[in-house]
Amino acid sequence: MSFQPPAFIAFTGVDRVAISHALLALSSRYPIEWGILIDDDDMDGSPLFPAAPVREQLLSATRVRWAAHVCGAPAKRIVTDPAAVQLNLAGYQRAQINHSFAGSNAVETANTSAFGRLRGIRTMLQCSNEFPQEQGVDWLFDVSFGKGTTPGHWPLLPATGPFCGFSGGLRADNVRDVLARIAAPAGALYWIDMESGVRTDGWLDVAKCEAVCKAVYG
Repeated sequence: MSFQPPAFIAFTGVDRVAISHALLALSSRYPIEWGILIDDDDMDGSPLFPAAPVREQLLSATRVRWAAHVCGAPAKRIVTDPAAVQLNLAGYQRAQINHSFAGSNAVETANTSAFGRLRGIRTMLQCSNEFPQEQGVDWLFDVSFGKGTTPGHWPLLPATGPFCGFSGGLRADNVRDVLARIAAPAGALYWIDMESGVRTDGWLDVAKCEAVCKAVYG
């Protein structure tokens, strides 16, 4: 089975400082972006949403590629009034703004792009059909929203346009098949993202992340 591998794999849901050394070790072997979910307005005790002090420790203790996945009320504020948002994203290379399951209109897309420019950070939005052409943000195809649901189809990567990624039910035992079905052209740049497929008992499982990396990159 042959496929064009992704530029990197995004593992979303880093949840504790105790795995910092394991994250760094795996990142030294494979191209990885580690995602931290942020929603300080609606903390429910889930390990998926580490408190601000834990996030700060992770960023200071582990020099890897980080992405902030901003959810809930903070995400909604970003897409409505980006200049007024008080959110420290120092240390992150990208920020995904999870403001709605229904996608983003032109104003929300422009505001997300402006938010990123104000902070010198790349921003991402989700889409549930074909990839949009707007190049002010990166686009993640996502119909799962962390539920581990595999989509019925995978959209084509645009020949030209924004940087795009894929998510939805990905794990070590199916990722090669999914990449073959995505059928990215030779040399194409894209990423894949996963959350539920690399967790055990609700916590991020670095061994599962390693299994995915081995399946993709060998």
